[in-house]
Amino acid sequence: MIDAYEDPGTPDRRGGWRYLAWLVARQWPRCLAGAVLASTWMVLLAATPYLMARAVDHGLEPGDMGALAGWTGALAGVGAVNACLGMLRHRTMTLVRMDANFRTVKVVVGHATRLGAALRGQVGTGEVVTIGVGDVQTISTSLTAVGPGIGAVVAYAAVGGLMLSVSTRLALVVLIGVPVLGVLLGPLMGRLQGRETEYREGQAVLTARIGDLAGGLRVLNGLGGKGLIADAFRRDSERLRERGYRVGAVTSWIQALGVGLPVLFLALVTWLGARLAAQGRISVGELVSVYGYVVALGWPVSFLIEMGHQLSRGVVAARRVVAFLRLEPEPDTGTRNAPAEPSALYDPASGVRVLPGRLTALAGSRPSDAAGVIDRLGRYTPSDATWGGVPLSDIPLPRIRDRILVAEAEADLFAGVLRDVIGDQDPPLRGAGNCATSHDAPADARQQHPADDSARLEAIHAAAAEDIIRSLPDGLDSQVAAQASDLSGGQRQRVRLARALLTAPEVLLAVEPTSALDAHTEATVAARLRDAREGRTTVVATTSPLVLDRADTVVYLVDGKAAATGAHRELLTTEPGYRALVARDEEVVG
Repeated sequence: MIDAYEDPGTPDRRGGWRYLAWLVARQWPRCLAGAVLASTWMVLLAATPYLMARAVDHGLEPGDMGALAGWTGALAGVGAVNACLGMLRHRTMTLVRMDANFRTVKVVVGHATRLGAALRGQVGTGEVVTIGVGDVQTISTSLTAVGPGIGAVVAYAAVGGLMLSVSTRLALVVLIGVPVLGVLLGPLMGRLQGRETEYREGQAVLTARIGDLAGGLRVLNGLGGKGLIADAFRRDSERLRERGYRVGAVTSWIQALGVGLPVLFLALVTWLGARLAAQGRISVGELVSVYGYVVALGWPVSFLIEMGHQLSRGVVAARRVVAFLRLEPEPDTGTRNAPAEPSALYDPASGVRVLPGRLTALAGSRPSDAAGVIDRLGRYTPSDATWGGVPLSDIPLPRIRDRILVAEAEADLFAGVLRDVIGDQDPPLRGAGNCATSHDAPADARQQHPADDSARLEAIHAAAAEDIIRSLPDGLDSQVAAQASDLSGGQRQRVRLARALLTAPEVLLAVEPTSALDAHTEATVAARLRDAREGRTTVVATTSPLVLDRADTVVYLVDGKAAATGAHRELLTTEPGYRALVARDEEVVG
């Protein structure tokens, strides 16, 4: 099975069936072993009625107890071997399923990482979540039908051969009957794929809406829109439920026919065999074997139907994974060198110019305007922004990511030890000559944590997050949940800020880093952020007067354009719109 650190390989993205075939090819020895084990197991199931017929005809009927004991012993031995084979088959196919599951997860996660910032613009969150929680499992489950499916074909041929030794007519009924089942079920399999595709698409949309609701519930409550959104969500849920019913209806027909038709098939063959026995054309033992063959044939028929059902669902899920894998990141055609020295960033779309080594604040009545400037300066969206006069689009993206960091307000926080959540780097928080050491952190924190945590403690101090460490039972060694859901909104925001500060980027672009903090904590963060980033370029999108007052330069945005630039107190005097914006935020803080 694939190792956690093993390369999953290059998936075949030409279609759903191609992707499933690639998963089989990546572990073909195991799939082959599953097919051999399943084939042997099913053939031995068919051998059971053959041995039973021999025991009846050569032992029981003539009264030969020795022959009866011999055939009975052979029957018991075959049963014991088959039990072991069944166990090995199940274990092998479980490994096939787990390998396909982990391999698909690694492929999807790896591609999501390669897409990076382009992921959000090309596919919705609900689509990614649906792939992760539904499609991956469906794909892996479908592969477990491969081994038994091949075994079913082999056993079907074997039973047909055994039936030929009894009666040509019965053998023809068996050999023709199973393809007839396939013809009857084929249209239902195609219909299932269509219904399943519709259901998966609706599921992705609804999952995305759940995420949006969870993230914006507080805002919706404030605007009085919770009821309206809840009604829309209820309608979408009902539509998805109806689609689920349609999928269930097709599935129920497949399962009903898969159970009912083989029973009718069994009744027909049994009736024909009984007539042949009554006419003296076959022996009593052969009649018993005919019945046993048809019962044994129920397993291959069942597996064939199950394989068709699972593969129909699996190919739908695989098509969705393939569609995701076909997404391509923004092409990086940059060939020019980034500025060797700290240089100015300029966004022509807004007229914002960020001077190096200064703390610049972007303030506007619409948060999206300031966030748009941040995205352009961080090259998260295509633009004509420049860095030291060089277009950002002409600079290789890795060089930009090495020196410019965009810290989003809702950046993901992964589950794990808080020390690792904040980061595993140990760079100096500030440059030489302006550096605050770990002595700025509380003395009890310095004693509690080893020396290699000094950079983390500096970042934690700059983010005013010492109280978070003190409140947790094991300090930096405490476990936090995914997205730090066991912390408050303000605590999560300070953890994100500490993580960004720990990387000590040349240019830090932060979006609303203090919006969830109380006034006292916000003032502390504003003061420490300025000190921590002294001599480095920092841009903060905010309307907080406590942060704006600490900025070297404030850019007032109106309709996404730089309407005025200057110090906070200067703009309060000269710009009525800016004064109204800041006064509104002062009321919120108060």
